[in-house]
Amino acid sequence: MSILVTGATGAVGSLVVQGLAAAGAEVRALVRSPGKMALPADVKEVVGDLREVTSLRTALQGVRTLFVLNAVAPDELTQALNVLNLAHQAGIERIVYLSVIHADRFTDVPHFTGKHTVERMIEGSGLPATILRPAYFMQNDVPLLPVLSSYGVYPMPIGPSGVEMIDVRDIADIAVAELLARDRADKPLPTRTLDLVGPQSFTGAQAAAVWSEVLQRPIQAGGDDLDAFEQQLAAQAPDWMAFDLRLMMAQIQRHGMHGRPGAVQVLEGLLGRPLRTYQDFVKELAGA
Repeated sequence: MSILVTGATGAVGSLVVQGLAAAGAEVRALVRSPGKMALPADVKEVVGDLREVTSLRTALQGVRTLFVLNAVAPDELTQALNVLNLAHQAGIERIVYLSVIHADRFTDVPHFTGKHTVERMIEGSGLPATILRPAYFMQNDVPLLPVLSSYGVYPMPIGPSGVEMIDVRDIADIAVAELLARDRADKPLPTRTLDLVGPQSFTGAQAAAVWSEVLQRPIQAGGDDLDAFEQQLAAQAPDWMAFDLRLMMAQIQRHGMHGRPGAVQVLEGLLGRPLRTYQDFVKELAGA
């Protein structure tokens, strides 16, 4: 019996595949296009699509444990419900689902509300699962380096309420730990929800200050202009996605992204090490 990873070629999914393979697990990577990326030795590539029920039924045969990750898309909810309903039919009782923090609170944000609906489906169907709710990814700031270097501005309008950013590598390591725990357990483990947050909270001004220290030059926060944010995104992505992310950023500005009390201690206990800090991430990115 194996662990099937959906979203296996993405930023989080590819790291999950690598982590599981390094731990000696039997891993299958669900991909839409064969040969899209090199996989670790002994990882089996499975071609399928979360929109195609027939291919999913085939992909789920012989699977014991399932990692569900699907990208922001107009039919994201349908994709997730497809794979989870088929997993339920197949008797799979070991599941880890990647949701998002405050999915139940940011109700006007389409992909947040979609993920909360999936969470409700997991609860209502009685699926034994770990629901992972990550906050803002540190790696969201990777494309900002040219703007920071050329203009001295931290342009992400994360606002004044504070965001407990988390490194994608920590998200993947936590997912691997949960998948292995569920896969190796004698019986299905109870459902639980984990807020995935970093060890510190940053406002836009505080994030800019970190960059100032690392780059040894003044970096200013770019402000909270959501019109400009949406326009810039729409030049690179579909307008529906730009609007979705604008709504998300508006909620972040108002409420921030904060884990429940004790979340950091739970995560560090699970990992057996400290979580990565934003300062170390910035130093690493700037050095590269």
